Amino acid sequence: MSQFTIRPGSWDELQDDAKLIREQVFIQEQQIAVEDEWDVEDAVSLHFVVYDQDQPIATARLLQNNSVGRVAVLRSHRGVGIGKLLMERIIQQAKYEQRKFLKLSSQVHAIQFYAALDFKVEGEQYLDCGIPHIDMRLLFTCS
Repeated sequence: MSQFTIRPGSWDELQDDAKLIREQVFIQEQQIAVEDEWDVEDAVSLHFVVYDQDQPIATARLLQNNSVGRVAVLRSHRGVGIGKLLMERIIQQAKYEQRKFLKLSSQVHAIQFYAALDFKVEGEQYLDCGIPHIDMRLLFTCS
């Protein structure tokens, strides 16, 4: 996977590439309403974009409240470990910033993906934009 690079940055730096991915995955594929996709958190989050050479293929954001959100991998690049690579980079960043935990709202079909990264399910399922979700959390132990 050495041809993949992950670039962290602000919304100003990465929005063109992040928007391209999120529009394809959330708005087109999953039929999320445009007004539900874009929010004020984008401007204040740390964004990550994965590139296959120069092509943006995956994105996610890390919010100030320790939430990981808008995790998306283009359909053409799913199933080869890019999501895991992206999440491992976000976890590394959170540890570097000495955050005590990460949390996320997982689509139910992705529970096993996040569980493999040591996220634990919290609470009950709920609908978000008509899609079943569940909260998950990763606690960092002192080392």
